[in-house]
Amino acid sequence: MLYPDYKKFKEMAGKGNLIPVYKEILADSDTPVSVFLKIDDNKYSFLLESVEGGEKWARYSFLGSRPSIVIRSFGSEVEIVRDGKKEKRCFDHDPLEVVRDILAEYRPVPNPGLPRFYGGAVGFIGYDSVRFFERMPEREKPGLGFPDIFFVITDTMIIFDNVTHMIKVVSNAHINGSSCKSAYDEAVKKIEKIVEKIKRSGVKRTKEAKTFRRKKDPVVKSNFTQPLYEEAVLKAKEYIKAGDIFQVVPSQRFETKINVEPFQIYRALRLINPSPYMYFLRCGDMTVVGASPEVMVRLEGNRIELRPIAGTRQRGKTEEEDLALEEELLSDPKERAEHIMLVDLGRNDVGRVSTPGSVAVSELMIIERYSHVMHIVS
Repeated sequence: MLYPDYKKFKEMAGKGNLIPVYKEILADSDTPVSVFLKIDDNKYSFLLESVEGGEKWARYSFLGSRPSIVIRSFGSEVEIVRDGKKEKRCFDHDPLEVVRDILAEYRPVPNPGLPRFYGGAVGFIGYDSVRFFERMPEREKPGLGFPDIFFVITDTMIIFDNVTHMIKVVSNAHINGSSCKSAYDEAVKKIEKIVEKIKRSGVKRTKEAKTFRRKKDPVVKSNFTQPLYEEAVLKAKEYIKAGDIFQVVPSQRFETKINVEPFQIYRALRLINPSPYMYFLRCGDMTVVGASPEVMVRLEGNRIELRPIAGTRQRGKTEEEDLALEEELLSDPKERAEHIMLVDLGRNDVGRVSTPGSVAVSELMIIERYSHVMHIVS
């Protein structure tokens, strides 16, 4: 059954120009991975999953393929692909303005039957994009040639409910010069096409779907030698003593050659390191795979939330060991100092864009347990 029906859809169209239409189907013999393998037939696709507290699956997984718009930026140049047509724009300031401009074209009408995310922008903002927001020197060496910013705008997606084992196939109908009826019919057509793919028995038999057995350990290279890394740490300490900086993360990049499809790496990662934020993003010529315990920043309505993590111990083998390690972690002066510094930084960052007096710490230095480690979180 489709929600809403056309009569209700027409009413909702009076409140905005983007109305989600969805169909619910039973998925008790499927998993997010098997469904993703059925729909992953495009250069651009994504799977977003979550394990709450490292021990139980969160309610929803989000899957998408075949976006309506692709946005990527390299320095000041922004490339937009919409309906197969490519456009380039140049910026001397923040290229995220392009994303804002495109999203401003839509006035979504909320549907209480759907979770908080049912379509929109999915992607990443690279570290070097900080130069668009803060005054910083240019990087000395060129990067790897990956986009600084990459987003897909998805109008159709799949929401996998891990509690009810139901799937919601969503198509966001954009009424943009077209009639309500044609926009609704187009959304229904897209939904039925995706439902047909999901209902096919089995998954596509590609390298992605096969079990991968490792023949030998990969050779991993760093962009630092140990002496150069130690030199960078000593240099950082001098900057701190001089008052130029008060913290720094000397980072390494590791590289290896692989002979396995990226989605197999994601499948292995979700098995050995289930985390609150897991993501697989197929971004054309590159793929991003990751698992993190930490929300960087969340904005809902006009409320901002940060959850900094600093301070880590391995999980114990028993509940008693876990409790002892928690106590030892919370009493470690180095871990406490580092965590409080992050909390202060977070408050400062939020305070720059918030109503004065509205910034508050709602939870300070609590312990959260994950599959292999425990962290101090605020």
